[in-house]
Amino acid sequence: MSLIDEKDQVRTEEMLLNVGPQHPSTHGVFRLVVKISGETIIDAEPVIGYLHRGTEKLAEDLQYTQIIPYTDRLDYLAAMLNNYALCHTVEEALGLEIPERAEYLRVIAMELNRIASHLLFIGTYLLDLGAMSPFLYVFAERERIIQLFNELCGARLTYNYMRIGGVKWDAPPGWLDKVRAFVPHMREQLKMYDDLITGNEIFLNRVRGIGVYDTETALAYGMSGINLRSTGFDWDLRRKKPYSIYDRFDFEIPVGKNGDCFDRYYLHLLEMRESLKIVEQALDQIPESGPVLGKVPKLIRVPAGEYYSGIEGARGELGFYIVSDGKDKPYRMKIRKPSFLNLQLLPKLLRGQNMANLIAILGAVDIVLGEVDA
Repeated sequence: MSLIDEKDQVRTEEMLLNVGPQHPSTHGVFRLVVKISGETIIDAEPVIGYLHRGTEKLAEDLQYTQIIPYTDRLDYLAAMLNNYALCHTVEEALGLEIPERAEYLRVIAMELNRIASHLLFIGTYLLDLGAMSPFLYVFAERERIIQLFNELCGARLTYNYMRIGGVKWDAPPGWLDKVRAFVPHMREQLKMYDDLITGNEIFLNRVRGIGVYDTETALAYGMSGINLRSTGFDWDLRRKKPYSIYDRFDFEIPVGKNGDCFDRYYLHLLEMRESLKIVEQALDQIPESGPVLGKVPKLIRVPAGEYYSGIEGARGELGFYIVSDGKDKPYRMKIRKPSFLNLQLLPKLLRGQNMANLIAILGAVDIVLGEVDA
């Protein structure tokens, strides 16, 4: 708000501006209370909890298998990874052996889901910045993956496909062939996205040098995933602490240089290429037949103790911490939610920025409110 003082000089007064909780660029029910002076952001306060469902508390009254559908509602854009993270923690606690074919089906499903999640990020991020065409292109390819999942498990978004000890059922006849045909097609599409978006001067002016932070800051705030790797820090649990069968695959971990919004966008693009490599290798290595569910007791009782296992989710380290008293339900469960941790740096990133950069910075963090609120 501008005023004219006695010397005919323009001065500003501070004002509060609400962004959300139903603003389209907040990607869910998220509210940001911004204090501005003119066009400059002085402070920003994230307000969360609109989507809180008490998942961790609910888990105390659920058997371990019954918790799996609740994980679908965390990062609902990458539900396969959520399913796996819980099952993996319980399997580690029980010392279960997972059938080979099940492991490969899991990896294929998780990497396809990572691609679908990254596609949605790129589409909505460009839409936030005013570009409609990329949104339409990437959603067409995401739809192909969603249809593959629909054939695999009968659901398009909340899959409930993973099981403790394996997967719910085997892939239907011809499904793996469809995935194999999708891989080269998707590679061509990624080249097109690169040509369409990455070199666009308008886009570059909106994201280069914006929302910059360094590795030390990212680690201090507990950030992980692309938000951490954009600073140049090479850390991906699939490579640094291999789980499942990821140590059998040859793939790179893309890292950024500047820790800005452009790096965070571009790493999503590069990661999809690496996920396609993993899927292709998994298709080549998967056994032609075999069980898809290991020997698991009908009533699962985790031995008394404390257990934690983390995986590389679509948005960073996704982990489940379980405290067990030896019964068929967790005594306590705590979820390490990467979106929640990545969001903590937002006020620091926004201070001193022009108001026009707010949506570019918020969108590049790539949060999912189902995971933030849990």
